[in-house]
Amino acid sequence: MAYRRALRTSCGVLACAVLWTGCSGEGSKEPTETKGGGASSGAAPSGSKAPAPGPSKLDFRPDPAKAPKTEADARRLAEAAIAGPELWGPGFVKRTPFLSAPGHWPVLDDGCVWQGGTRPPGVLYSLTSYSERPGAAGKAPLRVAATITVHRDAEGADWEMADTLEEALRCPDQKLRDGERITHLMSLGSVYGTGNNFTSEDSIGEIGKYHNAAFGGPPQEYGWFQSRLGQVTVALVTKGAEGFSPQEIATSRIEVMVRMMGRVEKQLEGSE
Repeated sequence: MAYRRALRTSCGVLACAVLWTGCSGEGSKEPTETKGGGASSGAAPSGSKAPAPGPSKLDFRPDPAKAPKTEADARRLAEAAIAGPELWGPGFVKRTPFLSAPGHWPVLDDGCVWQGGTRPPGVLYSLTSYSERPGAAGKAPLRVAATITVHRDAEGADWEMADTLEEALRCPDQKLRDGERITHLMSLGSVYGTGNNFTSEDSIGEIGKYHNAAFGGPPQEYGWFQSRLGQVTVALVTKGAEGFSPQEIATSRIEVMVRMMGRVEKQLEGSE
């Protein structure tokens, strides 16, 4: 059963998504290459300064005493860190329902269709919030969601990240629900220190085409972005809408991820 699921110095995979949408052509399966083509050798061009090296490790010192050990502990953390419309920006409101039901755990089946599943025993608690910016003045409704999943340990959270990457490879075309589907899904993973990821221990970005029969029109950008900090994963999903540019959505998404990760750190981190 498959698991589902930065305004700092760097935004990691979230920033890479801006390059995907802004620089790659329709149907492209590869992220934008470095200038000049091919992989960077690491040498600075003649007459230019080499970029300053990033930090050697994540500046995060968890307090073992604060690590959730029970479902109640995990629920308190999730409720304290989950994003509401206030993080997404002006004009966003809560959808109905706003929070997922207890035990909510979607699963991608063998037919690449999302179904309701049972929360794995290694997961203490998982919570999803649903927000939207209602359609107005030629813009369709922009729907977003945020998920926090608290595992019993970091190893379980790491497996969830691996499963998320596998899902995009196994099912580049997926059915979300009746009338909603995504196609041409591609993913990119970056552990800390790679792909400009200096904000989490592991990050994943997925971009695809979002089709909604109710809204019609051309497909929009679908984005799933997920980061891990210890035993906690934070994920955001954005379903593009007519009237909003991919860059505009990506900027909001980056801000929300950074703030949610900051909330998680506050719940887990030890005092100086």
